[in-house]
Amino acid sequence: MATLPNQLPSLALPAGTLVDTTGDGPWHEPLLWYADAPARPGDWTRLRATGRPLGLLPVLIDTGRRDEGPQEWELCPADTSYPGDHDAEEVLAEAWEAYASDELEEESARWPGLAPGPAASTPETPDELAAEIADMLTDSVRAALVPARRSADIPAAIGWSGPLNHENDVARLCAVLRSWEDRFDIRVVALGFDTLTVSVGRPPTTAAEARALAAEHFAFCPDNVEAVPPNGMDVYAEKHLLGQETWSFWWD
Repeated sequence: MATLPNQLPSLALPAGTLVDTTGDGPWHEPLLWYADAPARPGDWTRLRATGRPLGLLPVLIDTGRRDEGPQEWELCPADTSYPGDHDAEEVLAEAWEAYASDELEEESARWPGLAPGPAASTPETPDELAAEIADMLTDSVRAALVPARRSADIPAAIGWSGPLNHENDVARLCAVLRSWEDRFDIRVVALGFDTLTVSVGRPPTTAAEARALAAEHFAFCPDNVEAVPPNGMDVYAEKHLLGQETWSFWWD
């Protein structure tokens, strides 16, 4: 997935684990490194400065209540394609058609198209905001490095299987993350077994913008919207998208 040779085996890093474990056996090279110790404020910034010139990007690994790292996540890089081979709107439209009419009880609802990117942005750069969000999540996560050139590609780079019950090729969802990078200045901040957190440098600033984006979030992760009854889409847009600098996703 990386466009540069994988530098993880030769890089001097703090105590941690190089993960090559997949659901089909050992991978031919490390998929990621993650630290033994819990993340501390500043780790994200330091790792980004070290890794980015080498084709490595930081992400936080949430090991959950059972303290299970990525070697227990059944990663599937062999079944993962390349995000650039997919069109974000096609991915979302297909998911919308598959889920919206039944789960939203709106039989006449058609895919509304991609939401426009808001004009306003946060005072920080997208990477500065990601670092601030990462520093706020340090109680239960480990710092990690992944061979990837774009933040949006991190889940595909490790063959992450978190959304498997919704989409069996995470690269298709990474195509959406790429589109969100372009329109909303998102960065992938944290991954758990079946959870994803991103920072948002250009969040919706009006109810109309948030409602348009809610359709994309529903197609990307229906479980998120369904967990916010009643009138899920409107409530979700108001509470979880309007002016929010983080988006979190969970797949059942």
